[in-house]
Amino acid sequence: QVQLMESGGGLVQAGGSLRLSCAASGSIFSITAMGWYRQAPGKQRELVAVVASGSTNYAESVKGRFTVSRDNAKNTVHLQMNSLKPEDPAIYYCNAKKYTGMDHWGKGTLVTVSS
Repeated sequence: QVQLMESGGGLVQAGGSLRLSCAASGSIFSITAMGWYRQAPGKQRELVAVVASGSTNYAESVKGRFTVSRDNAKNTVHLQMNSLKPEDPAIYYCNAKKYTGMDHWGKGTLVTVSS
């Protein structure tokens, strides 16, 4: 099993920044991708950003504002969120995917943006 622990969520004003971090532990071998998803109330969970094999993929809504980075040596993944908008609030979940396709999820961290 892979354990994922998120940190860094909170309340920020619109236009502000937050940095989310996620540390992986446990059976971390063969993790092929790590990244972030989010789920707002009444909506489905959606991809925010993911990094795999050195390549990154972002949701269109966050391109140019969010940056995902992975530190393989420390088994961590970060999400730098700048220029936060009123549509960004959600629970942000860390995700790790193994080569088998199995997904592992953190418990989530809440991001709130005040206008």
